[in-house]
Amino acid sequence: MEKYIDIILNSYYGYLSYLKDLLIFKYHWDNYFYGLIILSLIVWVLEIKFPWRKDQPIFRKDFWLDTFYMFFNFFLLNLIVMIALSNTAEVLFNDFLSFFGLSVSSFQLFDVDDLPKWAGLLIFFLVSDFVQWNTHRLLHRVPFLWNFHKVHHSVKEMGFAAQFRYHWMEPVVYKSIQYIPLAIIGNYDASDVAIVYFFAILIGHLNHANLGWDYGIFKYILNNPKMHIWHHSKELPERFGVNFGLTLSIWDYLFKTNYIPTSGRDIELGFENDENFPTDFVNQELYPLSKKK
Repeated sequence: MEKYIDIILNSYYGYLSYLKDLLIFKYHWDNYFYGLIILSLIVWVLEIKFPWRKDQPIFRKDFWLDTFYMFFNFFLLNLIVMIALSNTAEVLFNDFLSFFGLSVSSFQLFDVDDLPKWAGLLIFFLVSDFVQWNTHRLLHRVPFLWNFHKVHHSVKEMGFAAQFRYHWMEPVVYKSIQYIPLAIIGNYDASDVAIVYFFAILIGHLNHANLGWDYGIFKYILNNPKMHIWHHSKELPERFGVNFGLTLSIWDYLFKTNYIPTSGRDIELGFENDENFPTDFVNQELYPLSKKK
């Protein structure tokens, strides 16, 4: 038990030091703090310059709530729970495997160091995105998980920062399911993986932005605003939802969960009975534990 307590404490100290280094520019192109700000400003300017819903205010409904969610979920959530939880779960899983004389490396399919860097990152990106697509479907199909995911679907006007409006339990679910598949394909350098994460953030921002783009022929590969807005539609042909892609749309086309009947520009967003859903951060976080679900 003492070992796990030390892991939790070291995780917090290490992440605090990491945050300090981010703020003082110790990291360069892979600085997540300033990288997030730059990407957000770029997409926000695109929203202002090329608005799809021209009557939607620049400071749309819940703009500041979603901005708070963006920084809380991307940075503070890691400080409060994710880093310690991830590191502890990793050690617990490795300790469990050691009882059988195994380790995570026993299941690795290949050594990423034997591959060209671009090939290793492409495999990481495809596996990660496919696992997230499946996890996203679970969030819609399992009632217990859906109560957490409702926070994200409470968005009533789409904008870039809406990407990060989600309950703190969501990344716990995503990372728990992702751990083994990603461990099987090897260990990746953090600075290299930053390329994948920045790309995913950019596409996620664009998906939620007030932009009427679908990228032409590339809509069958990349998720896009015209596709993702239907995922947020209040009225859907499927009970458990459609268009589950995060970065890639290809999984929806391959597994027949794609749905884009019209442009979707002016559809109502949300979910059934969302008028009773909390509108502030604290009560949205507490909602899954409430008796009014």
